[in-house]
Order: sequence, then C-alpha cells, then structure tokens
Amino acid sequence: MDSLFLGVDVGTGSARAGLFDARGALLGAARRPIRLWHEDGSIVEQSSADIWAAVCDSVREALRLAGVAGRDVKGVGFDATCSLVVLDAQGRSLPVGPSEDPQRDVVVWMDHRAIDQARRINATGHPVLRYVGGAVSPEMETPKLLWLKENRPAVFAKAGHFFDLADYLSWRATGSLQRSVCTLTCKWTYLAHAGGWDAGFLREISLGELAADGFARIGADVVDIGTPLGRGLTREAAQALGLEPGTPIGASLIDAHAGAVGTLGSRRLAGEPSDPANELALILGTSSCAMAVTREPAFVDGVWGPYFRALLPGTWMLEGGQSAYGAALDHLVSLHPAATAAREEAERRGLSLLDHLEARAVAMAGSADEAARLARDIHIVPEFLGNRSPEADPAARAALAGLTLEAGGDHLVRLFVAGLCGLSYGTRQIVEAMREKGVGLGAIVASGGASRSPLLRRILSDATGLAVALPQTREPVLLGSAMVGSVAAGAYPDLSAAADAMCRIGEETRPSAAMTAFHGAKFEAFEALQRAERETRRIMARLG
Repeated sequence: MDSLFLGVDVGTGSARAGLFDARGALLGAARRPIRLWHEDGSIVEQSSADIWAAVCDSVREALRLAGVAGRDVKGVGFDATCSLVVLDAQGRSLPVGPSEDPQRDVVVWMDHRAIDQARRINATGHPVLRYVGGAVSPEMETPKLLWLKENRPAVFAKAGHFFDLADYLSWRATGSLQRSVCTLTCKWTYLAHAGGWDAGFLREISLGELAADGFARIGADVVDIGTPLGRGLTREAAQALGLEPGTPIGASLIDAHAGAVGTLGSRRLAGEPSDPANELALILGTSSCAMAVTREPAFVDGVWGPYFRALLPGTWMLEGGQSAYGAALDHLVSLHPAATAAREEAERRGLSLLDHLEARAVAMAGSADEAARLARDIHIVPEFLGNRSPEADPAARAALAGLTLEAGGDHLVRLFVAGLCGLSYGTRQIVEAMREKGVGLGAIVASGGASRSPLLRRILSDATGLAVALPQTREPVLLGSAMVGSVAAGAYPDLSAAADAMCRIGEETRPSAAMTAFHGAKFEAFEALQRAERETRRIMARLG
C-alpha cells in the first residue's frame, strides 16, 4: 500500500481525524465531540484529557473506515484551536478557573476573561505589538497568562508547562517539549524573524518570570512546522491511537492555519500551479480566519502579523478574521420567532437549519445569483464577539437595522440572507485593509463547513469583488495537518512541495457585475450601522 498520512484536527466542539494518500486523496475520516464549559465572566473551558480521548477515538475509527492498519500511516500532523493548556511540572492538569476542577485545564480561544489584561498590554505600546497588528487580542495567550497570574496566582506559580493546544497534542504524542513556530509566533508574541522571545516585553507586561527560567514554561526550543519531534510516537501514545511506535510527528499548526496550508498554492484542475501570494485563505468555522502570505513584511493595522515562517517556508503571514462567523449565523437565526418551526421542517427534510434556509432563499429569489436582494432592507453587523480585525476591538457588538414585526418563515429567510451579507462585508473590510498596504489579492480560497454553501460563495464573491475558489478536498484542514505529517516523514521536503503534490482547487465562483451596485449600497449601509454602534458605546461610556 502507498504511504498514508494522518491529519488530526481539534476544533472548538470536536476532534477529527483523516487519512490521506500522497496525492491528497481522503481515504477515511471520523469525528468525536468535545465537552465545553461556559460560565459567567466570559469563561469558556475544556479538558485536555477529554480532548486526547476524543483524538484517540477518532483516529481509531478513521483507520477502521479507511480499512487500513496503523502500520500504513507513515506520518502524523496535529492542529488545534489556539487554546491554553496548563499543566504542572509532572504533566498533571491544573484548574484554570473558579470551578477548582483540575480536569478543566484549558482556557478556550474564545474565552474573553482577559479583556482588561489585553487592554493593559496594548497600552504599553511596546514594539513587539507591531508584529500583531498593533494590539494583542484577549483570544491570544499572553493576556490569558497575565489573567492567570493575577487571578489564579497559585496555579500560575505551580504550572510547569503552558502549552498552546496544538503543541500539547504533539507533546502528548511524543513527549517532546519542542514548540511550533506557528503557534508561538501567531498567539504568544514569539518573534520568529528575530529568532527568539523579547524578554523585555515580558517583563514590561508583568510576566518576566516566564523569561527568568529561559522560557522553559512557554517554549525554549522552537522549530519549523513539520519538523519531526522527538523519536516519534511514544509506545503509550501509539497504543492509544492504534498506530506504530516511532511514527514521525511533525511540529503542529493552529487549526485555521492548517486550513490555509491545505488550500494556498493548490493547483487548478487543469494542472497549472497557483501563486499563494495572490490568494486569501479564508477558513470558515465557529469564527473565521483570513490569511495571506507575502514575500516581504506588510504591516496592516488591526490585522495580526506579519509573522515570519508561521505558515509557508520563506514567507510572511498576515492573519485577519471575524471572532464569530458560523456562531454568529447560528445565533442570529435562533433569535427569530420562526426558527423553531423552520428547524422542525428542516429535520423532516433531512437538512440542517441553515441548508434549509439556503434552499428556501434560492427558491424565493429564483436563483442564487439574485438571492442577496432578499436582504435589501435588513442590515446586520454580526459582531456578537467583537471585531477581531481590522479594528481589533473586542468590545464591538452586533447591530441590526430594518427589523419589523414580521414573524413568518419568509422573513426568517431574509434575516438569514442579511446575515450572510453582513459576514461577507466584514470579510470585505479585511480584504480592503490588506490591499491598502499593498497586499495583492486576486482570489479567495475558502474552506471550512460554511464554504460548502453555494449561496455564501456567491454573496462573498459579489460582496468582495474577488473570485471564490473551493478546494477539491472536502477536508482541507485535515489535509493541511496530514501534509505536516508527510513533511515529518520525509515524503516532501517542505509544505510548499507538499501543497504542489496534494492540493487541488475545484470550482470557482466569479463576481457578477450585475450585483456591484447592490452590494456597494449594502456595504455603505453596513459601515454606517457599524459606526452607529461605536457611537452608541461612546455615549453610554459617559456614565462610567
């Protein structure tokens, strides 16, 4: 049998595993759910033990579904959300919140408990911040670490390891404390272009003890993506996963970045290569990430980066995104009085609620090309979790205009379409911010669950004026991680070579000139409503 490569993806709600051959064909995939705890104070937590168990179960099932043995897997790559895992020096879990439950040892990326810490870090104006778009987000790890020090000092002092979740998985699999340049550069303020941490920055933000021990707790040995870690899979991990001891494990990726690796540089169906520097990788999940690579550093206010070597070799990366994407759409439609009836109808038809609403939208409009017009009079800024970019404003909130007392199913469809428009205009703002700084973008390569929606791709293309391409594989995030495994195994020299061999683009949606004026007007209304939300907060802030 040809060499197979395993990609493991840990998202917000589930762990997934996928087996690919050396040409990028998916042979089998499986998923397991992961528990999530929500509490007041913007607290969102998980259990690393739960996550590892879900990983092991999904890998074993993927092997079974693919009809292959563990010995056929020649390399493994992990990706995960940029969540913070806290363990003591012996690798035991520590409680990260007021529950005092040690199994809850993960501060999830979407946890916003550290908003004040992020604000104070940003107020320093330290030069390091220039490489995160000018401001850290509460989704990143340094504000969370500072929150732990200030609010859980005993836990902070006892911690022997602070892991990004993706690095935790590779450590759990291999025992190696090496960290990925992707995770640390993008979420921990590691300066890959300078080859190290800035100890002065950590001291200035009151985290100097992390530098005092030679950065041992946060990553003293940082390696490129795909670097083989340790001696491969440990015997214990191999037994749990159903794989062979010693199987190479590559230095990991953040989940959205795995999607970018699995899409940028893909060959078109005709076989011609594409230039990743002319593409925006848009990964659509609970949130969205919009990633571009450049050959020289580009500084875009409110867009994270530029990060060196954090995605493809020899390039700089910019990362924008929307803090709520799929989560925003789900929440939006759930607010409507007709949502329950629509969900029941969708279940009778064997569809998800959003797929059902999309089908109704296309039927009401007569075609996907015209469906955006259903939202002519409803305007939505869907910033339920703040504005990640280009404003870097976690306090931003959603705003809606044009609602009436209508409560029927047709009005729910119009609200749904308005949500798609609002999300697409948020992406348009990111695209325009990048272009203003000279980043050349000719196409969007979309991946993730929402990217499979033809209506979303149509509206996104018309709203941004860019072609929207869809990867041929249905699992580009898993493919990106499997590519990491292929590099670790030596099948390809680097991720660019792996992309050339394993990634293909499927269909493309091109913008329609007939919708330019419509989306131009809707976008103008979107930005007016966005400004009104900012002004409303400013007015209310006078009350203290």
